Amino acid sequence: MKCVLSLGSNLGRRFETLQGAIDTLFDAPGLEFVAVSPVYETAPVGGPGGQRPYLNAIVIVETSLPPRTLLERAQSVENAFGRERLERWGPRTLDVDLIMVGDVVCDDPDLTLPHPRAHERAFVLVPWAEADPEGRLPGHGQISELLAGLDQQGVSLRGDLKLQRPD
Repeated sequence: MKCVLSLGSNLGRRFETLQGAIDTLFDAPGLEFVAVSPVYETAPVGGPGGQRPYLNAIVIVETSLPPRTLLERAQSVENAFGRERLERWGPRTLDVDLIMVGDVVCDDPDLTLPHPRAHERAFVLVPWAEADPEGRLPGHGQISELLAGLDQQGVSLRGDLKLQRPD
């Protein structure tokens, strides 16, 4: 199954954290690397004022792992980089969100797929469109069409930063 993960960081060494997260995601078996987007710097969405901008990227993988196992791996990677869940939409060293896992639809308190707000977030859709121009969000449609209806102000390409595929 195709899986799309969103990575974000606005605390500490943001770029190094994103690269480390990619490397750590692939340390265990079960994920096959497909693509990584360019890095974008984005304004925080929601949460307390005064937050530092985020660096965001999308990683696309192929997997046969079940969604709950993918969620556990994403949370394990967040924890490895010092993620603390102190405040909803607050600053964080690392955020790894499952955006979609194949055509799986799940509405569970711990896991909602596809991600319930991905279709309205330019910081997810802009990098996703770069990594997968033909991408589709189940239940919402073509990424390029979703982007056409969104304000993309505050989402800036960081051409000076390039994430590497995992070793």
